[in-house]
Order: sequence, then C-alpha cells, then structure tokens
Amino acid sequence: MYVFSISGRGTVATGRVERGTITKGAEIEIVGMGTPTKTILTGIEMFHKELDKGMAGDNMGALLRGVKREQIRRGQVIAAPGTVKSHKKFLAQLYILTKEEGGRHTPFMQNYRPQMYFRTSDVTVNLTYPKGTENPEEKMVMPGDNAELECDLVHDVAVEPGMRFTVREGGKTVGTGVITQILE
Repeated sequence: MYVFSISGRGTVATGRVERGTITKGAEIEIVGMGTPTKTILTGIEMFHKELDKGMAGDNMGALLRGVKREQIRRGQVIAAPGTVKSHKKFLAQLYILTKEEGGRHTPFMQNYRPQMYFRTSDVTVNLTYPKGTENPEEKMVMPGDNAELECDLVHDVAVEPGMRFTVREGGKTVGTGVITQILE
C-alpha cells in the first residue's frame, strides 16, 4: 500500500482489491499493526479516473475521510468492518530453500528471527517448534526441509489460514510457507 496526501481532499491509500467489491461512501476499517481504524471511503480512483466502486483485481487509490498520512502504513489492509482480523501468532508449514535454490547454506535452530513477507507487509518473526515438540532446543531445520513451525510476529498483520508468505534473511529469500492455523 502506497500512501499520500492530496491537499484539501485528504489521505489516499493505494493497493489492489483482493476480493469482493468496495464502493464510494462505504464504511471501512484499516486493519493491522495496532488497533483497527474505522473511516469512510470518500473516493475511488483508478488510472486517473474517479469511479463509484472497485472490484477484485483492481489497482486503485482510496480517498479516506479524517485519516492522517502517518496513521496508515504499508502492509495494512482496508476491509469492511469486522470482516478481517489481524494476528500475531500462527502455525505454518514452511519449506526452507537449499543452497542450490538460492537459500540458506546452514541449518537454523529454535528462535530464528528472519523477515516474513505477506502481501506488502515486511515483519520480523520468531520461529519456534510447536508446543509439545520433544527437545525443541536440540532440533534444527536444514535447508531443503519442510517443517511445521510456530510463527510469532513482532506486530499484528491481517492474515488468515491458507495465506502464503515468503521468508527472507539478509536480502535473499530463504523460504516460503503457508499458514495452517491461527493461534492468537
């Protein structure tokens, strides 16, 4: 999401409509990275044309009433009130790329802290073994492994089961995964 201000009009957040439709005048909620913010969508623009609605797949700008530029950050989601929740902790199935695939050269242990990317979010995550795993501090994840891990984000992001993400470290992609269960 790219955010900018238009003097005399307000704040515009840009992005892609992921699903459903969004209409001018609708009450919306900005979700992720803290407490959700409710506001009214006062305008929709796509390719320098004002529209009354946006549909799934559209790249658009959303003019938001009473929202300051500093209140919106990349990675947040605009949704109908109550339809999307943000979470910090979930279980995921991860695949760690091998050295030949451009990934890690070495294994990692419990409490590995790479960056996780969802849509446009870039969040630090702490990866641990799920509760009930025998000797988690002695286990390691090797490049090329598939592993079920518990992911604890440093701040909440709008995520849901089935959502895919990328894991990066030091400027390169080291893994990919899918969320299997929301924990909190």
